[in-house]
Amino acid sequence: MTRKKLVIMSTRFPFPIEKGDKLRTYYFIKSLHEHYDIYLISLTEETISKQALSHIEGITKEIHVLKLSKIGIYCRIIIGLFNSKPLQVNYFTSIKQQNKVKALLQTIAPDHIICQLIRSAEYVKNYHDCPKTIDYMDALSIGMDRRIGKAPWYLKFLFRLETNRLKEYERRVFNYFEFQTIISKQDQAYISHPDQKKMLIVPNGIDRYYFEAASVDTKYDLVFIGNLNYAPNIDSINYLLKEILPALPSLSLLISGANPSNRLLKQIENTPNASITGWVEDIRTSYLQGKVLIAPMKIGTGMQNKILEAMALGVPCITTTLANNAINAKHLESIWVADTKQEMIFGIESLLSDPVLYHKIQENAKLFVSENYNWNSILLKLAKAIHLEA
Repeated sequence: MTRKKLVIMSTRFPFPIEKGDKLRTYYFIKSLHEHYDIYLISLTEETISKQALSHIEGITKEIHVLKLSKIGIYCRIIIGLFNSKPLQVNYFTSIKQQNKVKALLQTIAPDHIICQLIRSAEYVKNYHDCPKTIDYMDALSIGMDRRIGKAPWYLKFLFRLETNRLKEYERRVFNYFEFQTIISKQDQAYISHPDQKKMLIVPNGIDRYYFEAASVDTKYDLVFIGNLNYAPNIDSINYLLKEILPALPSLSLLISGANPSNRLLKQIENTPNASITGWVEDIRTSYLQGKVLIAPMKIGTGMQNKILEAMALGVPCITTTLANNAINAKHLESIWVADTKQEMIFGIESLLSDPVLYHKIQENAKLFVSENYNWNSILLKLAKAIHLEA
């Protein structure tokens, strides 16, 4: 039986996995390649290593890496100030690479296209020879809107401009695709299209074979993990360093993730009992070095993979209502939800001092993730919904 051809269009090469959109693209490919021939068309401004290519080659039929030049990006951003598209759409949309994608689609003749994020929508939105799915992932407009209040005064105008453009583009691009997916009901509600409820909720998942507890010594009371140049993560780290650690001076905090700025490194260095590892090959070692994962997310959208991964490893989590709304774990059963400084401090002290409560949330969290967030079952449902079932 001939396997169907599935094109996945991404705005970043999906390996190494140090960002949420890369993780989502990677597991879309890894889970769906067992049933379909995957043709990856990936935009990038980085040089892709042989190791990264070889990691993806084993789960794809073909890989097409389209390089975006720095000069081209800067020019498109400047030009983008004078058109109606979001700046991040302008950032990724190259006429030269659009022509390459058009030629590739004619050669591949796919049975379906999954377009990852609205940032890549311009490349495939006018292709009509097969059905297409737009994976919004997050409601980018609300994420940008939440950043306005924390932006420096000289950037607030750009953030407002981008928020309005994203909101309009999210609504407009909806109609170019036969199917639309998004990561959570919370994000679905922020897409201002009359048919928003028709969007399929496709949460992120966990590779249960990878996220099994390894033998790692616990060295820290608290741990925070994430891409360290992502604004919501930077905001959370600042909150931990300025509000939480000073109130709990006897506790230690490990921060782990890729791309920390020099400013952040210096800030952590000057904070007693705070340590940073930067990028690590096996992220499980960072999770398991902490007794509790704390993620005081105040801005941003989507689903926090750090929480799912920690829960799968049996590391109890403290996070905000904003972050937990996407995951829908039950407070005091499989997670601790806290929105104020006092609530977070109480949660930390309670989990670290009560072994029975700690073990209860630890075990319930592992069960909750196992039952609700398995990549294979999630993406098989997606395949059936978009009529790609084998």
